Amino acid sequence: MPAKNAIKEYEAGSCYHIYNRGVNKQSIFEDNKDFKVFLSYLEFYLNPQSNFDENDLRGLSSQVKVSPSKVLKNYFGEITLFAYCLMPNHFHLMVKQNSDHGIDRFMRSLSTKYVRYFNSRYQRIGPLFQGPYKAVKIENEYQFVYLSKYIHRNPLDLFACEESPRRLEDYKYSSYGNYLRQFSQSWVNTDEILELFSIYNSNSSYATFVKDGEPDDITLIAPLTIDVV
Repeated sequence: MPAKNAIKEYEAGSCYHIYNRGVNKQSIFEDNKDFKVFLSYLEFYLNPQSNFDENDLRGLSSQVKVSPSKVLKNYFGEITLFAYCLMPNHFHLMVKQNSDHGIDRFMRSLSTKYVRYFNSRYQRIGPLFQGPYKAVKIENEYQFVYLSKYIHRNPLDLFACEESPRRLEDYKYSSYGNYLRQFSQSWVNTDEILELFSIYNSNSSYATFVKDGEPDDITLIAPLTIDVV
């Protein structure tokens, strides 16, 4: 029997929560450079351009070292990214698959490239992630909005650490800042969630929605989440 949420049969036009964690729950991001490199790969694969040359990746992050010229696949148009959060030992992505097999191809490229970088940097061999990535289909509009809240609230688990930020808006490695208009990453689509949120929450801001924990939150998105810490 396949592991929960491990079946790779995804529908074009559907949205999914994708996540994975380090093998044996070990860290997959050891320092700021690792976080930035992973984000550079996300930008590279989802930036609204096509026919990237691998040399172009240098322009996205000085942290990334690449091999001589090689054309890499770009997934803009195939994958829409709504939200993300990178944590020390796991990551969350909220995406829409716009074409057949888009998620599988995108995640294979992203994971392979990051594992190669990580293993090279730390002179290690073997798997970095605890098995294949997992994905859960988002079934309705409430799950669509509340899952973004769940993803953006993930850094709360880090706030007990002295060196961590004390506010969600100060965490550097999630898409939350896009939603607060602190910065804009062209490869993150905030419009659909914010427009849908405003329909059901006309008297509240998205920031208030994310910060306020509500008893019903977990009930609305329980099928989409797992214990990844």
